[in-house]
Amino acid sequence: MSALRVLDRERSVAAWSYNRWLVPPAALAVHLSIGQAYATSVYKNSLVEHFDTGQTQIGVIFSIAIVMLGLSAAVGGTWVERAGPRKAMLVSALFWSGGFLVGALGIALGWLWLLYLGYGVLGGIGLGIGYISPVSTLMKWFPDRPGLATGMAIMGFGGGALVATPVSNQLMAFYDPAYDASAAGSVASGGAVVGLFVTLGLAYLVLMMMGVWLIRVPPEGWRPAGYDPATAHAGARMMATRGVSAANAVRTPQFWLLWVVLFTNVTAGIGILEHASPLIQDFFRDGGGASAVTAAAAGGFVGMLSLFNMAGRFVWSSTSDLVGRKPIYMFYLGAGAVLYLLMATVGGTSTVVFAATAGIIISFYGGGFATVPAYLRDLFGTYQVGAIHGRLLTAWSAAGIAGPLIINAFLDAQGEPGTLTQSAYQAPLFTMVGLLVVGFAANLLIRPVAERFQEPSAPEPAARPAPAAPEGAAGAPAAAGSTSVPRGGGVWLVVSWAVVAVLLGYADSLNTARAAQLFTG
Repeated sequence: MSALRVLDRERSVAAWSYNRWLVPPAALAVHLSIGQAYATSVYKNSLVEHFDTGQTQIGVIFSIAIVMLGLSAAVGGTWVERAGPRKAMLVSALFWSGGFLVGALGIALGWLWLLYLGYGVLGGIGLGIGYISPVSTLMKWFPDRPGLATGMAIMGFGGGALVATPVSNQLMAFYDPAYDASAAGSVASGGAVVGLFVTLGLAYLVLMMMGVWLIRVPPEGWRPAGYDPATAHAGARMMATRGVSAANAVRTPQFWLLWVVLFTNVTAGIGILEHASPLIQDFFRDGGGASAVTAAAAGGFVGMLSLFNMAGRFVWSSTSDLVGRKPIYMFYLGAGAVLYLLMATVGGTSTVVFAATAGIIISFYGGGFATVPAYLRDLFGTYQVGAIHGRLLTAWSAAGIAGPLIINAFLDAQGEPGTLTQSAYQAPLFTMVGLLVVGFAANLLIRPVAERFQEPSAPEPAARPAPAAPEGAAGAPAAAGSTSVPRGGGVWLVVSWAVVAVLLGYADSLNTARAAQLFTG
């Protein structure tokens, strides 16, 4: 199987002249694809009607996928580091796309268990491997701006849902002309969802293969021009002097404190995301049961939160390069607790105040996801950081279960959906304040990792400039940090970023128009 050797890590080592700005589009190609996981609500009602079952049974599909994300990232993280990003991203593409195709077969045959197996299990494995596979590679290419690098990639995960939502509606309308996404109560047929799954599966395979083709790991000792590790940014003050293995990382208090930080931040964010539409309608409901917020305006609120979620992943993570990871999490958690308190007490006084408060909270939610890989890099170094990241993502799986349970338990005790008011949300929102305070305290306790946990046999690679090229030598390495590219590389640079820009621009324009309905609907 010599043809498969092109997937080996050794075959994906870049030339010294490789342009590092080709790597973010490779990561974005994967994250824009797997970000579709947050757009499952688009066809949820269609599946409920097709299988003649309840919302809970269909919701299990998403739950399985998120659980498998955490498990596959945790179990497969070490393999991803060993195999390299190219092989890992290909495996992710095959599982993710295969999950859609197997799921489509389950829908066509009316076998719900096959949909669980396809989208839930197979797709979930693709989710987990795809989520972590490009992240550590990006941080190695951008040691000077790790927050910017991970923010670019993980922004794609948030953007994936923005792209998938309108595209899915348009595809279902294409396969079922009777379906109208803008009409209340309109539900696409099961056959339309089959067509949607097949189309998405094949399209995502093509997009993810672009990432597989472009991804490279830097040659040993490479560093960007002008980068001096000794005078790196503030966050690097906590960096391990030698690499920490994944096995040792989970033995440190720092890992578990950061696990608590991520768990509390994600749980609090899900508290709004899971109930975004009914939340804003209930907050502005009068005693007679009528809400001042229309269904169209509530949909605009959901679109606005999606934009804040995606923007926060890039803006806050990039900011962490300037202020440090620990301070930015103090800001996420401390300011988030204050904003939740304001929402619970005065959020019902104005839709503008409510929307602004919720939007900032969700930007912290997105920023927390994007910043955590760089925080791990600061604490444990780049040695096996992808594997450590995979293990930490179990906090996401746990929060995905805990967040909805907390909110639903409180709301179920308050009354029927459609009759709740602002007062019904005070107890769950105060609970979120408490969780964020716990996360704030955990973050304060994080200190540099002790020497005994660091790996003397696997030190951090020494960053060194490229060796000088002999006069007239063919194929000699370029200067470190060179932005020159191999033949044809300039075309790929333009094409890859153009693909990403078109997808994100399309999604942003539609969701901006949707968000405007909050103030006009």
